[in-house]
Amino acid sequence: MRAFQVTSFDTPPALETVEKPTPKAGQILVKIHACGLNFADLLMIKGTYQDTPIPPFVSGLETAGVVEALGPDTNGPALGTRVAVFGGQGGLAEYGCFPAERAVPLPDDMSFEDAAAFQIAYGTSHVALQNRARLQPNETLLVLGAAGGVGLTAVEIGKLMGARVIACARGAEKLAIAKQAGADHLIDAQTEDIREVVKSLGGADVVYDPVGGSQWKDAFRAANPDARLLPIGFASGEVPQIPANHMLVKNLSVLGVYWGGYLQYKPQIITDSLSELFDWYSQGKLTPHISHVLPLEDTAKGLELLRTRKSTGKVVITPNG
Repeated sequence: MRAFQVTSFDTPPALETVEKPTPKAGQILVKIHACGLNFADLLMIKGTYQDTPIPPFVSGLETAGVVEALGPDTNGPALGTRVAVFGGQGGLAEYGCFPAERAVPLPDDMSFEDAAAFQIAYGTSHVALQNRARLQPNETLLVLGAAGGVGLTAVEIGKLMGARVIACARGAEKLAIAKQAGADHLIDAQTEDIREVVKSLGGADVVYDPVGGSQWKDAFRAANPDARLLPIGFASGEVPQIPANHMLVKNLSVLGVYWGGYLQYKPQIITDSLSELFDWYSQGKLTPHISHVLPLEDTAKGLELLRTRKSTGKVVITPNG
C-alpha cells in the first residue's frame, strides 16, 4: 500500500510503498477514505510534538474510512461499518490499524471528508469551551486564528453556546469566513490593534488561542477580570508565555487544553462530547469548512498550506478517494 512515511526527523517525509498492516488483538483494519491534516502533523514530522512516535511511522492523526478486518479476539464495529478514528498516527495511508475502542460509527449523512475534518477540531473546541472554560451565554469569547482548523469551530460552537464572539484572523477573506460561521465582531490581525479593539468592545471573558506569540500577549492584556484563557496551540511558532503577576492582579485563569490527553485518563469526556457534536451535525447546526481536498500524493502540498497559513478550516487528504 502507499503511505506518507516519516523515516527520520532530519529528512522530509515521503510517499512510499509499504506492507499493508495486519490488525493485532484489540485493533481494527480500516480502509482509509479521508485523513484530516492538523498543525500537530507539522510538529510530529519534526519530532517536536508531545506524542511523537519513534521513526519510522506514518503521520496523520485523524481518519475516516470503512472497517475491513478485526484483530484476534477483538470486539469492534462490524465489517463494512463507516467509522472515524483518532489514531494519533497512521492516517496518511491507504490502510491503517487502530485501537477498536477509538472507532466512532459515522452518522449516515456524514461524508468521509467531513468526518476526517471533524473530531480534533470540533472536539478540541467543544471540550475547551464547555469543560475547561465553562463558557456562559452572553459572555464575550475572543477567538484568535478564527479561520483556521480549530479556530473556526470555536466560532461556531461559541455561538451555539450563546456567547458574543469576536473573531481575529488575517485579511478580509479569512474574516469573511469567520463572519459566515457566526462571528459578531471581526478583527484583522494584519492591520488592527487586537488589544485596543477588544477593549473597545468591552474586553474578553474567554480567550481561545491556537496562535500564541504576540497575539496571545495582546489578548491577555484585553482579558476582563476573572477571564479564562485557553492556550490551544502555537501556530505562530512562539509558545505563549504567562505573566503571573498580571494573572494574579486580574484573577485570571489559564487553562491548558489537550483534547487527545483525555483519551488516556477520562475517555468518557471525549465520548460524551463527540456524541453531542455528531447530534449537532445531524441537526444541521455544524458545517465543517474544508478549503482543500487533496490526493495522497499531494500530502506535502497540504502540509505546506497549513505551514504558510494559506488554508482555511481544514485540509483533507483522500488516500482512497
